[in-house]
Amino acid sequence: MTTHDLIIRDATLFDGAATPRHRCDVAVDGERIAAMGDLAAHAADREIAAKGLALAPGFIDAHTHDDRALLCEPACMTCKLSQGVTTVVVGNCGVSLAPLTLTERPPAPLDLLGDARWWTFGRFADYAERLRTSPPPVNALALIGHLSLRVAVMGRDTARAATDRETTGMYDLLVEALEDGASGFSTGLAYPPGRMAPTEEIIALAAALRHSGGIYATHMRDEGDHVLDSIRETLHIGTSADCAVLISHHKCTLPENFGKSIETLGLIDRAAKRQVVDLDAYPYAASSTALLPQLLREDIPVRISWSLPYPHLAGRMLADIAREWDTSLGEAAERLLPAGAIYFSMDESDVRRILAYPRTMIGSDGLPHDAQPHPRLWGTFPRVLGRYAREQALFDMETAIYKMTGLTAQVFGLVDRGIVRPGAYADLVLFDPVTVRDRATFDDPTAIAAGILECWVNGQSAYTAGAGVGGTPAGRLLRRNAVRD
Repeated sequence: MTTHDLIIRDATLFDGAATPRHRCDVAVDGERIAAMGDLAAHAADREIAAKGLALAPGFIDAHTHDDRALLCEPACMTCKLSQGVTTVVVGNCGVSLAPLTLTERPPAPLDLLGDARWWTFGRFADYAERLRTSPPPVNALALIGHLSLRVAVMGRDTARAATDRETTGMYDLLVEALEDGASGFSTGLAYPPGRMAPTEEIIALAAALRHSGGIYATHMRDEGDHVLDSIRETLHIGTSADCAVLISHHKCTLPENFGKSIETLGLIDRAAKRQVVDLDAYPYAASSTALLPQLLREDIPVRISWSLPYPHLAGRMLADIAREWDTSLGEAAERLLPAGAIYFSMDESDVRRILAYPRTMIGSDGLPHDAQPHPRLWGTFPRVLGRYAREQALFDMETAIYKMTGLTAQVFGLVDRGIVRPGAYADLVLFDPVTVRDRATFDDPTAIAAGILECWVNGQSAYTAGAGVGGTPAGRLLRRNAVRD
């Protein structure tokens, strides 16, 4: 009789390729899936009776800011493992912990990852080595942030275009990082440290991706009135640098732009016929980032997620704070800085349309170090399964899981990930398809989701409902090693 480390018996299998679900036994040996099908003649050291439960590839969070959380104690990743996430993409929106060292607090939004104590990796190789010697509970794929490169080379003098010499300095840092295991380059062109960078600067840096096959991901220059122009700029960067592009957390903000996703998705769809372009999105009609006074409007409610000078005000609405202080929204925001905020600036119809778009992956964009975070940090993936697939039938469960697994693995070039098949890595999630749902809310943002029963990372049990994160952390730094057709 063949013996395995683990057999999950009679599960309803969602294989990550959007093929129809079916009942199946799955066996694991070491870090790989060893066998599938009717395994009645096989035995295992541990066997799980999974009748009525669903088994899928571990979810891949296409957009995170978990760079620092990966370095913390394993419990810090409960927010992801409790959703079924086994792999995270870090270094988004132009913000990456490496390559950058600091002796004082970084400018927003880099401070979303913490103060100067965390900015100690002058080379990406140092960050990669830290993940190798102190493995995290989940896998990670890393991008290199443009804002981090700018501050590393230009210091605080970022309110201008980089000189040719500075661009060369950033390019050299990026090339070195790509050689040392980074998988792409990200920008945050809406933020002050990157806002004044001209398109030509981004193209010059993205050219480094040609040789590595890396991906270019962008928090675009504008997601409101000029969102179409920003998409065109993104597409131009991709064609000029000859690289795959990823539009991060695609949205259309502000009431005057509600419904514009019809145009943006049409533009993306036409472009996808001639170049590689994909997008990610989260299933909420509110965004979250640093508190930026220039973004404030009377008709856009704002909730404070953290404040350095007023930590007790985390979770409060900015309008209520301003009223109590007898001041304007802008003046109240200035007093709260440095701080983070949640902006209720999106429309549910756009959210649904973008989520349903075939090229859209799921990314949480969660901020793990906020005192009162956006609930997407704890609820994104169960929310897609429970609310949008099961309850609203925006798409079927097979498609929902594909958007969280197989599609994401294809976009990021992760071979043998995001799929359940013999020989693939045993990144797995066992869940109840009837009860899975998000519990995190804006008032209770860290509530653990329902219905996620157990997760495995590289064959090792990493999370069980009730017990939380456990076992020896088995995550590792992954590298983009295949270019999407």
